[in-house]
Amino acid sequence: MRQITDALDAHLDATYRSDAPGAALMVAVGGEVLYEQGIGIADLVTGEAITPDTTFRLASVSKQFTAMAIQLLGQEERLAYEDDLQQYFPEFPAGIGTLVTLRHLLCHTSGLLDYEEFVEEQPDWQISDEEVLAIAAAQTKTYFPPGTLYRYSNTGYVLLALVVERVSGIAYADFLQQRIFEPLGMETTMLYQKGRAIPKRAMGYARNEKGEILQADQGTCTATKGDGCIYTSVRDYLRWHQALSKQPGMAPALGQVYAPIGEYENGFYGMGWFFSRRSSGGLEMYHTGNTSGFSNLVIRIPENDALIACFSNMADNSYLLTGLLDVLEQFPLLRLESKLVRDLLALTR
Repeated sequence: MRQITDALDAHLDATYRSDAPGAALMVAVGGEVLYEQGIGIADLVTGEAITPDTTFRLASVSKQFTAMAIQLLGQEERLAYEDDLQQYFPEFPAGIGTLVTLRHLLCHTSGLLDYEEFVEEQPDWQISDEEVLAIAAAQTKTYFPPGTLYRYSNTGYVLLALVVERVSGIAYADFLQQRIFEPLGMETTMLYQKGRAIPKRAMGYARNEKGEILQADQGTCTATKGDGCIYTSVRDYLRWHQALSKQPGMAPALGQVYAPIGEYENGFYGMGWFFSRRSSGGLEMYHTGNTSGFSNLVIRIPENDALIACFSNMADNSYLLTGLLDVLEQFPLLRLESKLVRDLLALTR
């Protein structure tokens, strides 16, 4: 325990400044929190310090919650992974809408065009999920035949959140609150909604070419719901990890819904998770989240009941997939076997 604490303290102290945007880090094994610490400033205007209770925008780490919402509805037989898009969005052309399934969306194998390619960054405007649907439904081609290749797709996860709304009959934010956050006691976790207060919120920042820190909290594509809009803290995220490990019906359906990733012999994606098989036969699971003003990394090693979660309010934080992983390699219970995790930035582009 002392060795882990010393190593992670040294990493945080060498990587972040106490008077600049920083990070919150949580490490837990076997139900015991081995490390939780915040460093740096959550809001440069107020000077509020980052703590383990500070909430960060998860960006693409949010996708695992979207996938779980679909999984919960599937368990209730209100939808099926083989359902095609036209069942929920009749506006899709038949050549695409009848070929792309929910399974494809969950695994990034749909081939749907990236909506970001059709959106220009504009001040004071954020694209909505419905507008993403309109862009996607207007396309007459895909990058590849659905189901044949892996290509990371924010478009797909935006559509999945809309499916949740259409099947459940309630707003996506309300579904998450009622079916996931409240039951799990995730009291400071919520979906971003413009104008609604976010408790204990970190503001997002980035550096310009001169190395100066600028506020970068929001952008045109940072308010879509299904692909990256949840705020949570490392302490609340631990509750999520514990539910995935122990609560009936909450383990991600990775045995049912997954796809191989390109040239990786032991690399897969499914249900909002990248994962690899370990020499023991178990899995190691991970995801990054990178967006305007924020960088995040979560890692789970279920056989050790291990969680590592690091949330940062600085964009393009390269230390998450370098220095932090180097520290983890020193400790057998936290050590990852696959190189897949170090390639996540390239695999989420």
